[in-house]
Amino acid sequence: MLTITTTYRPARVEDCFTIARLFQIAADGVVDYLWSTLQADYPGLTPLEIGAQRFANPDSNCSYRNCVMAEREAEIVGMMMTFAIAEPDEAPQALSTETDSEIPDVMAPYALEKAGTWYICALAVFPEFRGQGIGSGLLALAHRQAREQGFEELSLLCFEQNMGAKQLYERCGFKTIDRTPVVPHPLIHHTGDLLLMTVEA
Repeated sequence: MLTITTTYRPARVEDCFTIARLFQIAADGVVDYLWSTLQADYPGLTPLEIGAQRFANPDSNCSYRNCVMAEREAEIVGMMMTFAIAEPDEAPQALSTETDSEIPDVMAPYALEKAGTWYICALAVFPEFRGQGIGSGLLALAHRQAREQGFEELSLLCFEQNMGAKQLYERCGFKTIDRTPVVPHPLIHHTGDLLLMTVEA
């Protein structure tokens, strides 16, 4: 029986559109909301195209330079984005685009983080390739990255209602250490709580 192996490689700038597609899957509608708020700055582009342009910025945390692509037979099947969470006095401004205090801040929950950890910002596998160990392989790679970068702990955010992702992370040792309510929005697929999960590197 032929065994198809998964290989992992650093992302390239030409991967940015695929990264945007996979980030959409990982974020369950959050980036669709965020990118839609930026359309005035990117006239004529769809939210997905806006995302691809933003991932092409090499100087951003949310850059292709912080991504690993999972491939099978030279076909991209998944992606992971990781980077360090800064200490509080070094942290960048929150993702929020809201200015009116009367409007619920849709992006506020996603500022939940633990400083000094190696952060898995996004992990996604295309649906037809799930259940084949690719997500677990990406998480194992994140552990190696954390140790190489001198971090003792990994962190990530997960919707409590996203049972498939939550179960994967729990199987891989992640535990919930904090939570915050999701601000409901038509583009965001989940309500309930957003979980901050960590594991030792």
